[in-house]
Formats: sequence, C-alpha cells, structure tokens
Amino acid sequence: MPNELSYWEKESFFCNYDAIVIGSGIVGLNAAIHLKKTVPSLRIVILEKGFLPTGASTKNAGFACFGSISELTEQEKRMGSERLAMLIEKRWKSLLKLRYLLGDNTIDYQCLGGYELFKKEDHSLAELGVSKIEHFNLLVNDIVGSNAFRVNNKKISLSGFEGVSTLIENQYEAQIDSGKMMYALIQYAQQLGIGIFNNCTVDRIEEESKGFCLITKNGNFSCKQLILTTNAFIKDLYPDVDINPGRGQVLITRPIKNLKIAGTFHYDKGYYYFRNINNRILLGGGRNIDFKAEQTTTFGHTEPVQSALERLLKKVILPTTKYEIDYRWSGIMAFGKTLEPHIEEIRPNVFCATRCNGMGVAIGSQTGEDVANLLLNKL
Repeated sequence: MPNELSYWEKESFFCNYDAIVIGSGIVGLNAAIHLKKTVPSLRIVILEKGFLPTGASTKNAGFACFGSISELTEQEKRMGSERLAMLIEKRWKSLLKLRYLLGDNTIDYQCLGGYELFKKEDHSLAELGVSKIEHFNLLVNDIVGSNAFRVNNKKISLSGFEGVSTLIENQYEAQIDSGKMMYALIQYAQQLGIGIFNNCTVDRIEEESKGFCLITKNGNFSCKQLILTTNAFIKDLYPDVDINPGRGQVLITRPIKNLKIAGTFHYDKGYYYFRNINNRILLGGGRNIDFKAEQTTTFGHTEPVQSALERLLKKVILPTTKYEIDYRWSGIMAFGKTLEPHIEEIRPNVFCATRCNGMGVAIGSQTGEDVANLLLNKL
C-alpha cells in the first residue's frame, strides 16, 4: 500500500468492507443497491476503473426492449420456447424494476414503440417475421400484454424511409436516456451510503484467511465477499469465465429540423439499431460484418462498420434529409453460448454477473439483484 496513505485513509477508505463490487455499470450498481437495501448494516464499496462507468452502460443506445421478431426467432432456435419465455419475462420484469426504482421521468422513459425494418430485398425474412407475429403475441401475452406485435407499414412513409417494404411494430417497446439512468443510479447508491471510487483499476485479487485483498495502484482494499460486474472485462481478473466480448460502434447526427422519426428501430436481426434522441438520429451496430474483428475489449471504430452505418443512414433512414454526423463512440458488450446472463459463484465468496448478450438495459437490474442474492444467501 502506498506510504503516503494516512492511518485514517487506510482504516476508513480501504479496509473492512463486507462486500466490494468491481464495476459501476447498471449491473454493479443494482447489485450494491440490492445488498444495501436488504441488509443496511453492510459496508459496501464499488470500484470502477474509469472516470465514468466503463463498458456499455453509458455507451448503449438506450433501448428498453425485450427483442424484435427476428431476434426472438433466432433466440427461440437456440433455447426453445419455454426458456425463451422465461428470459423475456426476466427482461420485462427487470425493466419494470428499473422504472420503479428511479421513476420514468428520471430516466426519460418514452414508450414510442419499437419497429423492425425489412428492406424490399429481405422479402423472405419479412414473410417469416410476419408469420411469427401470432406465435410471439401468444408467447408474451401473459408477460407484457396482449397484441404486442403487428404490421404497421403506414409508419414507413411517415418516417421517410426508403427501400423498406415491411415494418413490424412492438407497441410495448420504449426508449430511455442511458446517461440520466446511470447518473440517477449512482446518486441512489450514494444516498444509501454506498461508496464509489472511480479511476480505481483492480490489478489482481489475493485470497486471505478472512476474505480478499484487492490490489490497486491507489491502495489495497480488503473485503469478506466480492462481486464482479465488469462484463466483458471480467477476463482481466478471471480468464476462465466463458464469455466473448462484442464491440458496438455508434454514431449520432447533429440536431435535424422537423425530424419525422420517433421510436426505436431494429434492422437485420437486430444487428443494426437506431432511434431519435433530442432531434438527432443515434445509429449503431454492424458487428456482424466482421464478428472476429468486433470480438474485442478495445474501444474504437473500423472503416467497414462505419461505412455500413453511413450507408444505412443515407440510403434508408434519412434518404431525403440533410444531416451531419456529429460524433462517434463504441461500447463493449459480452456474449456467450447461452442467452441467459452468467450469474455464478466462481470461487468461494467470489460472485460474478456478466454476459447480458446486448440486453443490459433490459436485464441489468434483475441481473444485479440476482447476483446480490447469491451473496446474501452466504451470510
């Protein structure tokens, strides 16, 4: 531990935590909040390697969604109808938890509907999607409500899209402001007495007789139990965890006068996504162009993906509207062989919650609560 730390600093800021959460994203914050609300006497701190939450929580598109028709069709092939229904229920209930905890106004929750685009050349995929509407309406009826999906081709011309033949609407899909959500979660955690230390990277974890010592350049932290919610970055500390990173590249336009587009939109089985935000278009995706290149924890942009995003923006989304791209960013997600989040005690008293499979906004609150409950069961 650095010599410049005082006795008071060591004792009050670095020692004797009941639990430390590594990662201050949506999952980590919800885990800490659930721990503290359940057992208020617990001494909890969150360590975050970035100045702001690093990864995807403040880098995503702010979709409050549980899956488009094409996404659900692909997911059903992998896990079957029963498991998919259970996963959709987790996503939906998790969104309800988030809304209840922070309030719709706080996170700028707007239920403007979600829409899946099918271009004219995607005729067979569109036909399959339309044929699945009744099936998925029945599947989610008791979870989110009746008649979730329907064809709404009127919105194609109303939105000014070019080359789109079919639009499938999900009336229960909404959008949030991810920045406001994360700011509010941080404030909520701090009001409960949870400490959050930023710019504090955990370099390694050492087991001790009564818990763990977390080695950082700022000093060494001690705790009895540990929760890792660093998502794709978990391999930095525990390389054997079964996840694969996935980079999502995003761009946003400058404000556009009289923007017609309102809602959240999916294209190409959800690999592309866009929405309106403050008279701008936020557009992301394209990692399916080169899965290998985008399977990285390195932030940044690539020419093939950015070109694909710009083509979609110019030819389909805003074909007759003048616009300027303001700036670009990227976020790092985590994926795996199974679609459920990876929530596990990976070592005695070391718990992980990772692999939200691109659905962190939807399932992050529940995932945080679930991993917290694993720890609470050991108290």
